[in-house]
Amino acid sequence: MKLEAFFPLATYPEANTEVAAANAVAFAAGIGAGLHALAIDADIPDVSNTLSRLLLDTPEMIRRAEVASLKSGEHLLAAVRERASAAGVDVTTDAIAVPLASLGDAAARHARYFDLSLIGWEAGNPTVRMLAEAVIFGSGRPTILLRDVPTISSIDHVAIAWDGSRVAARAVADAQPLLERASRISIITVLDEKPLKEKDAGERLAARLRHRRLPAEAVPVNAEDCPIAETLQQTALHRGCKLLVMGGYGHSRFRDFVLGGATEGIVSDLRLPVLLSH
Repeated sequence: MKLEAFFPLATYPEANTEVAAANAVAFAAGIGAGLHALAIDADIPDVSNTLSRLLLDTPEMIRRAEVASLKSGEHLLAAVRERASAAGVDVTTDAIAVPLASLGDAAARHARYFDLSLIGWEAGNPTVRMLAEAVIFGSGRPTILLRDVPTISSIDHVAIAWDGSRVAARAVADAQPLLERASRISIITVLDEKPLKEKDAGERLAARLRHRRLPAEAVPVNAEDCPIAETLQQTALHRGCKLLVMGGYGHSRFRDFVLGGATEGIVSDLRLPVLLSH
């Protein structure tokens, strides 16, 4: 069955870049997936009073912001359609307008109807971060963060960050369609980052995957005081992996997201495409 990927686009106040559109299309092409791109435009309520109308012309400021958001969305969707046509990717596009506070909720709600979500990650873009965190923790679907550099290639070698936990097991299950397409699977277990209930957890998972005819290999490593996210990503890159699969640790608190250490390290310094599952 063909995968269907969801690609939400931030348009305001900080919009995604065209690189995000290019990477999403390239990734969809690499896994043979269809793509649905959704521009999430700003709907800004007019809460001005008489004085603000006189001094600032607040309604006109709101109108300009909404027009800028709409234009950004149209531009990004056009870029997605153009690149999808060139790459032979089946694509559909749509746009919605929502209040800024509901941007993440809207993206997560739409994401539930697709197999996975693609996020064009930009570390210095708070709008994209808010959108990404909402989709990761609110959609119930796996979310793949794509770096803001045009480096997407075929996903033939997949790394799995494995510690035997529930969220790691959920990530492996969510990544199954991608694992079945891989020619190599590296299961990375960091031995000295926290106590592990099973020292052979990586080999146990590798054996189960090999039993299903998947080319899996256990890769035990030591962090040696290096941050866990850096250890995982550097090990994956050193082995030539094109995607890292891992559980997304964290929880929401009044619309703010409190991320676990490994997850925070990944989003703060993304070095390769990462599938996060919560």
